[in-house]
Amino acid sequence: MNATSTTRYLVVGAGGMLGHDLMAALRGRDVTPATRADFDVTDTDAVRRAVAGHDVVINASAFTAVDAAESHEDQAYAVNAVGPANLARAAAEHGAVLVQVSTDYVFDGSATAPYAELAPTHPESAYGRTKAAGERLALEHNPDGTLIIRTAWLYGASGGNFVKTMARLAGERETLTVVDDQIGQPTWSADLAQRIIDLLDTGTRSGIFHATNAGQTSWCGFARAIFGGLGLDPARVQPISSDQFVLPAPRPAWSVLGHDGWAPTGLPPMRPWEDALTAALDAGVASAPA
Repeated sequence: MNATSTTRYLVVGAGGMLGHDLMAALRGRDVTPATRADFDVTDTDAVRRAVAGHDVVINASAFTAVDAAESHEDQAYAVNAVGPANLARAAAEHGAVLVQVSTDYVFDGSATAPYAELAPTHPESAYGRTKAAGERLALEHNPDGTLIIRTAWLYGASGGNFVKTMARLAGERETLTVVDDQIGQPTWSADLAQRIIDLLDTGTRSGIFHATNAGQTSWCGFARAIFGGLGLDPARVQPISSDQFVLPAPRPAWSVLGHDGWAPTGLPPMRPWEDALTAALDAGVASAPA
């Protein structure tokens, strides 16, 4: 399906960070925003009613509290797995394309080279397990009409995120410590939103894609880049190891995703994370309300 002026979009999770950027990227098109208040993705009948009349369903809703998921995996599974299954079934019934946004946490982080799109998943956290289940169920229930979009280290203007946290801490502390042994790809949610729309515009209906800004860095390197972009001294950010900052959920040590899947679509990989960060800071991401 190539997007036309009559294509009807449903954005689930429109009130979240990515949802806000998706709504901006879809400005001027026929789009219905849906938040948790509009319908519950775990309610099969409510999902079926919501999807009816739409050609594209973009699921940007998720249980994203990674640490809380360790002790509330049932709740995370309901949103991250049952929800996508319901949306996929409804999309299949109505001949719609489902875009299911997923995560680098479906991998265990033990690789030393970028993860390919079809690499086996092996999540270690409850959050990762529920998101991997969401991928599997969405593909199972709508195999010819599901796009899996994996992303990582997302930040944007709406809601709290790492960029805003670093900007806040810069005003509160002279120095701060950030882990330097987790490697990944910071990704601006505005870039991700536009990439999803660009992919849909190619007429692609199914497949797995890695939508992260290109390149790689550590959390410490990302923090130092944020400081530099804000005109602050990057040396104020000091490296520590993950074992000095223990959290309930395990984090993948290596979250670098490969981008070979874009070639058949005619789309290039997304721009480098450094360029995206510069554009995001220029757009006021660091100072936007949390």
